[in-house]
Amino acid sequence: MINRAVFCMLISVFIVQGFIQASSVRVHAETTDVILATTTSTQDTGLLDELLPVFQKKTGFRIKTIAVGSGQAMAMGKKGEADVLLVHSPEDELKFMKEGYGKTRRLVMHNNFIISGPPEDPAGIAKSANAAGAFKRIAGSGSLFISRGDNSGTHAREKALWKKCGINPEGGKWYQQTGLGMGQTLSVAAEKKGYCLTDMATFLSMKDRLGVKAFMEGDGSLLNIYHVIELDSSRFPKINSRGGKSFADFIVSPAAQKIINNFGRARFGHPLYYPDAGKTEKSIGR
Repeated sequence: MINRAVFCMLISVFIVQGFIQASSVRVHAETTDVILATTTSTQDTGLLDELLPVFQKKTGFRIKTIAVGSGQAMAMGKKGEADVLLVHSPEDELKFMKEGYGKTRRLVMHNNFIISGPPEDPAGIAKSANAAGAFKRIAGSGSLFISRGDNSGTHAREKALWKKCGINPEGGKWYQQTGLGMGQTLSVAAEKKGYCLTDMATFLSMKDRLGVKAFMEGDGSLLNIYHVIELDSSRFPKINSRGGKSFADFIVSPAAQKIINNFGRARFGHPLYYPDAGKTEKSIGR
């Protein structure tokens, strides 16, 4: 059996001698599969179920979704294990781009985080002026708080809020981490009658069956922004850069932005996500 090195050498000889057209030989065969590393919220809410069939029909590419936290999605990106990212952890995204892993980063959509909790509100967070104040009340009362604990965009925002109010929750009996996605963590919090930070879209899609209440709606510090990131193919030559760019172009296109704008309207009276392609971050939420 001819090993790979010998095979490649023979192919090179054949090309030089004109037996084979160079254009017909590819180091990496083109594929229609595109690996999308994204947040669990986009899958849990059903948004991807609306977007992907349209993308696949339009382009011929087939998306393989890996729904993890934004931190894990970017960790995959740093290894070239995904072709495109859809994430919501802006500070970490900027670091990712600065370190040279991404080629382009484009604004896609936003919604808001809220604090989900039992309707009886044992910590009295409804009296708080803002999310940081609510976190202080939860810690001060020893009320159960359920964290994703998975380095996701949601977890990053949660940690920033604990830091803002000067509290380290690690080790407290009232503070528990699941290591799970948003939908599963929200379910655990509801079952245990605890509080948790969640995006509004996942909350609305699950609240009827969980019996939970939203707190801190409208707090500007809880803005939740999503970007699509193409990876740098010069750094990761094995990725499907053409497929990744095709998805990134699609999700900021008028067709996809219209789907995003309509998603959830029939059921909730307003979209679960607000389309933002072409806008600046400073203009969002104003």
